[in-house]
Parts: sequence; structure tokens; C-alpha cells
Amino acid sequence: MKNFNQKVAAITGAGSGIGRQLAIQLAQQGAHLALSDMNEQGLVETLNLLKDYPVKVSITKLDVANREAVYAWAESCFNEFGQINLIFNNAGVALASTVEGMSYDELEWIFNINFWGVVYGTKAFLPYLKQSGEGHIINTSSLFGLTAQPSQSAYNATKFAVRGFTESLRQELDIENAGVSATSVHPGGIRTNIANSARMSDSIRALGMNPEKASRSFNKVLKTPPEVAAKVILDAVKQDKARVLIGNDAKILDLIQRVTPSHYAKAVDFLTKKLTKK
Repeated sequence: MKNFNQKVAAITGAGSGIGRQLAIQLAQQGAHLALSDMNEQGLVETLNLLKDYPVKVSITKLDVANREAVYAWAESCFNEFGQINLIFNNAGVALASTVEGMSYDELEWIFNINFWGVVYGTKAFLPYLKQSGEGHIINTSSLFGLTAQPSQSAYNATKFAVRGFTESLRQELDIENAGVSATSVHPGGIRTNIANSARMSDSIRALGMNPEKASRSFNKVLKTPPEVAAKVILDAVKQDKARVLIGNDAKILDLIQRVTPSHYAKAVDFLTKKLTKK
């Protein structure tokens, strides 16, 4: 897919952050948009930012953890637009907790959104993408889908799962010559609201972290603007990249992990201790 003009793109988590910037940049390039998010106000704000572009836009309040709702949204998108070329499974949440202190309810909550939401979005939209003859699935993993971090076991698990799921999917689509491809996206610290909206468990005190201050600490490492992340993602789709890393932090930690896969955790521990002392 060398351009997005007159293509139809569906985006989850489009009410803010990377999802909103993807919508804006796709509209600038002539794509029609089906946008969803749990945050209706955020969706309306995104819609208002798109009003000057000559493209068709629909917005839908959607809980990606609800399989039936995701399938219904996919069907309504096809019925409204007549085709679907791209699905950006971008919605996600964060949880900071130790393994010992994490409840099963918290684990199920984050998996239902971060992993099952991606699975539902992929499977619900894939038949329509194949029918279009030119489709692409873009699943948002994370730097934390490449390297593990203390207090992030649940988030790591979901993002490692998204990466493996997407890489296997791409292999299958290539073998089938399906006319559809897939990309796994691995952002580092992107300046979005994910840290501010993350659930913080009191159990992270055992790691020297303060739950009340943890969001501010995490925000310090969110350096890359979401508009930069969106551009990198769209360029990667045009180049049909299997994996895309966003931000120098993602590239550096990925390199360290590749060079010393058994010892990169020491570097992560050092950085974590340094960050929590600030």
C-alpha cells in the first residue's frame, strides 16, 4: 500500500494520543476514517480536528474488550464505507504492579483490552481487508513487547503476546498471498495519557516506587510526540515493514537486548532505580 488516498482506515483508541494523530495524518492523505474509543468526548474532539478535510469520518464509542461489540463495529464500518483497507488496533491501558501483588481481576482487565482487543479487531476486520484486495493490519505492541520491566509483568505479557500474534499472522498472510499484510508497532516513551490513566498498585512500594508519584516518574521518559509516532507508523505501512520501533529509547533498549539478551535486565534495573529516586 503505497498511499492512503481513498482508502478506508479503522482506528481504535482514536480519542487521543497516537490514535488521534493517525486519524489526522490519514485524513491529510485522503483516507476515509472509522474511529472508535471508550472516551466519547475525546472522539468528538478528534472529529472536530478533521472537519476541514474532504473525507468521510464516523465515530463509535467502543469497548475493545467486548468481542460482540468489535464485530458489530467492523460490520457497520463495512456497511457504511463499502470497503475497509486498514485496521489500527491501537487502544491500550497500563498497570503497574508486582506479580505477587497483582489481582487476577487486574490481570484479566489488562489482557482483555491489550491482547484480546487486538485479537478481536484483527479477526473481525480481516475478512473485509481480504475482500478489499489491498489491506493492512497494524497492531500496537510496545518497547515493553521487546524487553521486560519491573512492575510491568502484566503489561509486558500483553505486549509480548501482541508481538508474537502479529508476527505469526504476517507469516500466514504471506504464505496465503492474501493481499493483506501486518505490522507490529513498538513505541518507546510516547507523550500520551497512558501513564496518567494507568492503574497503580500499592504493591510497587516493595520495588522502591511510590504509587502516588509513579505517573509523574513515568511521564519523565515520555519524550516522543504522538504526531511523530503516527508518521513513523504510516511510513512503515507504506514500506510494508514487519516491525517498527519508535523513539531512540526503543531503539537503544532493543539493541541492548539483542546484544546481551541474558543481561539487559541489569541495565533496566539501573535505569528504574535512577528514575524512582528522582
